[in-house]
Amino acid sequence: MASIADITVFDGASTPVTHTLNAISVVSQPDGSVEALWRESLSATPAYANIEYRLRMETLKSGVQRMTARVSVPVMEAVLNQNAQGYTAAPKVAYVNTLSSQMLASPRSTVTDRRLARMILTNLMNGVTTSTVAATSGSIPDLFDRWVMPT
Repeated sequence: MASIADITVFDGASTPVTHTLNAISVVSQPDGSVEALWRESLSATPAYANIEYRLRMETLKSGVQRMTARVSVPVMEAVLNQNAQGYTAAPKVAYVNTLSSQMLASPRSTVTDRRLARMILTNLMNGVTTSTVAATSGSIPDLFDRWVMPT
């Protein structure tokens, strides 16, 4: 199994910015599911205001595997002015943009079956209209294709 490790990812800004998501935990839940958590750790913002990335794997009563990848990106309020006494309020999270991708896979499916479905969605999301090689490494290919969670 893959060990949980920090992940470096670029955002979609016009000049892309690198974000390092620090490995926080892998937790087995009482219901048998497993969830892994990564969080960016910027020193100037509290933990709740940093990007989070979660992977979750669970087996449904039907035997179907449900794998979910979710990223949450908090957006901070813009603090513009101070009051007459010179007090400036601490910035707070204005809202959080969240994107998740979920796969429901039959226990009869193969790695190739799952990779094909994942790559079709990936290519649709990336606007890819030419032939590309399937990504076969990383936390999402490990989970969705091979059913491997980090440890």
